Amino acid sequence: MSQASMQAVLQVPAMGFTTGMVTVSVWLVSEGDCVLAGDRVVQLVAGAATVDLLAPVTGRLARQLVDEDDPVEPGESLALFTATPAAEGQL
Repeated sequence: MSQASMQAVLQVPAMGFTTGMVTVSVWLVSEGDCVLAGDRVVQLVAGAATVDLLAPVTGRLARQLVDEDDPVEPGESLALFTATPAAEGQL
């Protein structure tokens, strides 16, 4: 029996820094890894600040859209996640 799945996109938040330069520092999970909503998945660096971004859903990291050390801008998509209603019970 097939379960409906949904996709969620993780985007660079508007962090309120005067510099527009934000860099992907390190991915904390790999494509295909299971995550729980709220798990740390990627670190961004803006100036002297390091910011951890959290998984938007419980499920799997389906695809990383940017690489480590890539410059990114607010609103840019970083990753796609796939979640299913039963994902929480399977992790």
